Amino acid sequence: MNYRRFLHGAKFWFWVALFVAYSAGAVGLVLIDTYDDRYRHLSKVKLTTVKAQEDVRRAGASQVAAVYRAQSGMPFASLPAGSTFQVVWPDGSTETMVIVDPTSTLGVAPVMDTQVTAADVQAPVTSADASR
Repeated sequence: MNYRRFLHGAKFWFWVALFVAYSAGAVGLVLIDTYDDRYRHLSKVKLTTVKAQEDVRRAGASQVAAVYRAQSGMPFASLPAGSTFQVVWPDGSTETMVIVDPTSTLGVAPVMDTQVTAADVQAPVTSADASR
């Protein structure tokens, strides 16, 4: 009797944990790498870094978001107002942006203190590096 009750409880908590894990994974941050071919040649993205003026970064991120929406399966549902995404600029620097107005050419705003320059990005440590 106790074994059957334990098995029923274990099954219940397994499905609860699976649902929570799936929900947490589905809400993840969108990462857009502008070094990809579909973004690399955009006019506002070519020379953009986190050191560029804010309006230049906003225009580049808006262009990237528009291309991301156009190539997604549900263009009117992807990256709605209020959603955030992380941009990796062509030089390797990164920053997080928030969608303010999806229809505007400057409808993206940078999230304060999320800019990381390419020099600050650390190379991953491999086992060969660790043994030196």
